[in-house]
Amino acid sequence: MRRMNALLALPVLAVLAGCVTPDQPPQGYATLPPDSVQGAGDPTRAAVLGTSYAFGNPGTLAGNPAAAARAVANYEYLATELPYGPRWRGMNGPIGPLFADGLRELRPAIGIAPNAPAQPVVQSLYAASRAINAGDQAAAERSLSGPIFVNGGAATLQRLANLPPLPRVAAATALAAQELDRQDRLGSPRGSGGDGGGSGGRP
Repeated sequence: MRRMNALLALPVLAVLAGCVTPDQPPQGYATLPPDSVQGAGDPTRAAVLGTSYAFGNPGTLAGNPAAAARAVANYEYLATELPYGPRWRGMNGPIGPLFADGLRELRPAIGIAPNAPAQPVVQSLYAASRAINAGDQAAAERSLSGPIFVNGGAATLQRLANLPPLPRVAAATALAAQELDRQDRLGSPRGSGGDGGGSGGRP
C-alpha cells in the first residue's frame, strides 16, 4: 500500500517540480529605456498597465507596428522582472509560470529566437519603434535584423503589424494588472512608487 501511494504521488511531485521558479530568469534580466514612460512615472507599473490593455485589446495594435514593438518589449521586460524582482514578491498567483508560458507563445509569433537574451530584444524593439515613429523604415528594419530576429527586419515588422491572437500573453498581463491593483488597494509598498529605471529595485 505504501508503495502504491508513493507511485501515485509521483505525478503530483513532477507537476510541482515543473512549477519551481529558478533564482534568475533563463533569458537574463532586462531593463527598460528612459523613454519607456513619460515624465517621472514608474516604468514597471506603466509596462504592466500598458501590456494588459494592449494584449487584452489586440485591435489597438493592428496595423501599428510601433506600438506593438513597445508592447512586446515591455512584455519581455516584465517576464524577467515580475517573477524575479524582489519588489514584486507580494504578487499572488502563478506569475512566473504564466509569463514564461506567454513568452513561449509570443516569441514564435514575432520571430524572436527562443534562446535570445531579453535585454537586446528589448533594446532592438524600442529602437524599431522609435525609427517607425520617425518615418525611417530602413532603420526600423535594421533594428530587427540579426540572429535575434530569425525572419529578418522586414518580415518582423510585418508580424508586428499583424499580431495573431495571443491568449496566454493576455492572461499573464491581465493577472499582473489585477495583482498590481490588489497591492495598491492593500497599500503594499511593493506595488507603488519606483526607482525610475525599470529594475524593480534589484541589487
